Amino acid sequence: MKGLKFILFFILIISLVLLISCAESGGRGDGVLLPELIYDVQVVPEVPAINENESDKPADSQKDEEEDKQEDEQEDDEPIDPVEAEIMQILDSMTLYEKICQMLIVTLDSITGVSGATIAGELTKEALEKYPVGGIVHFAPNIKSSEQITLLNSDLQEISKLPLFIAIDEEGGSVARLRSTIGAHSVRAMLNYESGGIEKAFENSEIISKALQTHGFNTNFAPVADVWSNPSNRVIGNRAFSRDFESASELVAAAVLGYKENNIINSLKHFPGHGNTREDSHHSTAYVNRTLDQLREYEFLPFISGIAAGADMVMTGHLIVPELDELPATLSKAILTDILRQELGFEGVIITDSLAMGAITRHFDASYIAVTAINAGVDILLIPKNAEESTAAILEAVETGIISESRITESVTRILRLKITAGLLH
Repeated sequence: MKGLKFILFFILIISLVLLISCAESGGRGDGVLLPELIYDVQVVPEVPAINENESDKPADSQKDEEEDKQEDEQEDDEPIDPVEAEIMQILDSMTLYEKICQMLIVTLDSITGVSGATIAGELTKEALEKYPVGGIVHFAPNIKSSEQITLLNSDLQEISKLPLFIAIDEEGGSVARLRSTIGAHSVRAMLNYESGGIEKAFENSEIISKALQTHGFNTNFAPVADVWSNPSNRVIGNRAFSRDFESASELVAAAVLGYKENNIINSLKHFPGHGNTREDSHHSTAYVNRTLDQLREYEFLPFISGIAAGADMVMTGHLIVPELDELPATLSKAILTDILRQELGFEGVIITDSLAMGAITRHFDASYIAVTAINAGVDILLIPKNAEESTAAILEAVETGIISESRITESVTRILRLKITAGLLH
């Protein structure tokens, strides 16, 4: 485990640099940490002697032409990134509606109308033709046996035009669909393993990853980056890695590395941090009563370390931070774009928590949620309450200019890049 400790030490150094940058920003969105660009100094060749045809051109003009020619030649010589080339090829073949559908991860039940769907037959094929979504997430009712869920996931990939994120919540403990239904592993809630340190955090994510792969899953909505800092909080509790922010930061980073090492797409959750709330966002509005500086000092730490470790996704919480925005984080551009993207430097996929949860459905309809979330910076809508209404609202928003088509393409590019780099498209 010496190698793992070295990697985590390197991650913590990066996290510290990010944290210092955040602290020095003094305001929303000014703490962007961008790598300094270093250019090789290039010597411009001597301008050849001026011939008769060029005698009337100013020397500066001739020099500019030479430099432009050199730049063009350099651009022509630059190799094309095969991943980006593949992304462009796929995007060129997609309609706007297909791009929008890629931004949805749904339950099989919601698009087929079958409660507790366990097979992928003709009805599923028709549903995926109507809604060519980016992914499917399963819950306990969809899982009956090891053989059944493995076949279902295989059939789903066979039916889908583009490979799917096949997702699940498999944190360990009480939030572990495969463990609770078919006993695919025996990993308990993460807080039970805090004393085991980074080695145990890595090992647990490795065990869970292997169980997921065996059954055809490629995406796990874990690890939990929330810290159980409020004893009154019951929605997170022992799902957290620790009650201490620094300890949680190390353990979350180790868990991310465990998932990445085993080729399982992972998701930090629930940004900007659900461990200090009194309310449960599954049922009602939940508030994070912190200032931005306090969030930087505490809640952001596990997210910073997880991002530095290479987290693929960050899941938003339906959490209101009154100091930052009156809207839940899922719908807040100030939180998702200004802070998560720009200040914390996250370049991966931003996914919402389930959009069927009471904290958001009690206050907003499906159309408003879909459009506002995308404009806030969300890439994937998880379990929209009404897929048809959501896709129609996004399509209309693009057609009327409320959402730019380039904004849709930006998210789909991130989604495709993740699918390619994770090996889903090969």
